[in-house]
Amino acid sequence: MVRYFDSGEPFPLERGGELPALRIAYHTYGEPNAARDNVVWVCHALTANSDVADWWPHTVEEGRFLDPSRWFVVCANILGSHYGTTGPLHENPATGRPWYGDFPRLTIRDMVAAHRLLASALGIGRIAALVGSSVGGFQAVEWAVEEPARFDRLVLIATAAKASPWTIAVDETQRMAIEADATFGQLRDDAGMKGLAAARAIGLLTYRGSSGYNLTQQDRVEWPAEHRASTYQQYQGEKLCRRYNAYSYYTILDAFDTHDVGRGRGGVAAALARIEARTLVVGITTDIIFTPGEMRELHGMIPGSRYREIDSPFGHDGFLVEHEQLDGLLSPFMEN
Repeated sequence: MVRYFDSGEPFPLERGGELPALRIAYHTYGEPNAARDNVVWVCHALTANSDVADWWPHTVEEGRFLDPSRWFVVCANILGSHYGTTGPLHENPATGRPWYGDFPRLTIRDMVAAHRLLASALGIGRIAALVGSSVGGFQAVEWAVEEPARFDRLVLIATAAKASPWTIAVDETQRMAIEADATFGQLRDDAGMKGLAAARAIGLLTYRGSSGYNLTQQDRVEWPAEHRASTYQQYQGEKLCRRYNAYSYYTILDAFDTHDVGRGRGGVAAALARIEARTLVVGITTDIIFTPGEMRELHGMIPGSRYREIDSPFGHDGFLVEHEQLDGLLSPFMEN
């Protein structure tokens, strides 16, 4: 069940200004033990929510690496999201109306600051493991650099220490699709939905890549029937529109592009050298967003880290699909 933490203080933002009020939506699984040394914090990506068991299949289960009988698992919904934490559809206390396009610009460090605020409110000190995949990994690596003594273990799956020109270009293309929708900017919850559907379809191309599409979207009947790949793109765009909004999507993509753990810290290598947690870096063989080569480079800059790889034809989405391989890598690391 989703829970909420409401901060009674203004929340300052890295780019300037502040949120006059902050609500954080979060989920927990299991219970803290007497020593309170069994906390696992999961950072989610993009359009996911704080309900890890919902979006990450076969992870929050008995015998798995997020076993709730063993661990006290916490996940907080990120700033700007559609799923309960303060975002563009929440009321701006200064106007009494939703923020919409006036929502302040965010950074990954703002998201981590919110995680730290919630952790303090929950009485969580040291964290046994910090787990982040994709953009959740952006948050995890940022937090591990900010507070290196807080974490025993760090798991970084298909992610990076800095947003690359390639990932920024993908995000900008999706924002362009949203901006091309003439309704985007209107003061209503459903503004920009056609643009959002197109943006999601663009994003999916990078999540699965050619191998994933060619494996799963082959036409089952001969032309002139509509191509299966075409209907899949349309369906996925419409599916996101049923559960998300264009303002949150636009805001979060913009925040993702700010990711750089080396900003103000002497560069990426110097920042990563601060990490004290035992670290496992996991790449995916066919990932075209965070390639195996880039993942090995990340591993090489984190002191004492280990590198492992998921073999999957499903590209970046392999961390969501290949749950048996993932558990085979993470369960021993979590227990060791």
